Amino acid sequence: MSRSDSNNDNKASGRGQGTFRKKSYSRGNSPIKKNTEVRKPSNPNILRLNRYVANSGVCSRREADIFIAAGSVTVNGKPITEMGYKVQLTDEVRFDGRLLNPIKKEYILLNKPKDFAISSKDGSGHRTALGLISNASKAKLLPVGKMDKSATGLLLFTNDGELTARLNSPKNGLRKIYQVELTKPLKSTDLKRIKEGIEVEESIVRVQDISYVENAPKNQIGIEIFSTRNNIVRRIFEQLEYEVVKLDLVVYAGLTKKDLPRGHWRPLTEQEVINLGMIK
Repeated sequence: MSRSDSNNDNKASGRGQGTFRKKSYSRGNSPIKKNTEVRKPSNPNILRLNRYVANSGVCSRREADIFIAAGSVTVNGKPITEMGYKVQLTDEVRFDGRLLNPIKKEYILLNKPKDFAISSKDGSGHRTALGLISNASKAKLLPVGKMDKSATGLLLFTNDGELTARLNSPKNGLRKIYQVELTKPLKSTDLKRIKEGIEVEESIVRVQDISYVENAPKNQIGIEIFSTRNNIVRRIFEQLEYEVVKLDLVVYAGLTKKDLPRGHWRPLTEQEVINLGMIK
């Protein structure tokens, strides 16, 4: 056989040099197909019904599924039992006849530093407490109550208007404990006057307790009070001609500064929200 004939046989059998072998995809070597499908952004105005109910604060999503299956939830007057049903924010959703609000309620506790205004309404360009919690939530949160720029300590922010109204109501005297520093020592006679009740602007203010801070100079005072009157602690001491140089709220309605450094914030725990919700 000639060399040319041999080369022709090799080419025919696919064994010659430079021959092309068809690539096999039997071992998982198939080319990866790119996913060219573009995901459409979700519509923030459309929610699953169980999420809508959960955001309203009635229950968890899992519990909401149970209530939906039981027919306890209506949309625009019609009972809905379908799992995965979607509603719009403009729909009227009721749970056992109660109208629901789908905006998730959020609660942020801040340990406010000194020289921070609690809001930006003064337009002065000063640093604000709202700025410190700007990354805490996308919701519009407002402070509960008032606090001087020079004061420090616990400040609660929330978008729960109903809770804010209850906490600010004069009839709901919330337990507050302040640590106060004066420019001069507090006389024992004045401490006794405050403990027995002192008149501020023609109204008697009664404190739950007042004492000198242990192992500290007598210009440092601890005071427990249930009054909701604005700036009342500072005004008590001013009534007796003492100047307050430090006013730190360390306990507010059962909330404390434990593990919360100055200038830091944290969301309330589920139990803390439940406890505040029990205030009527």
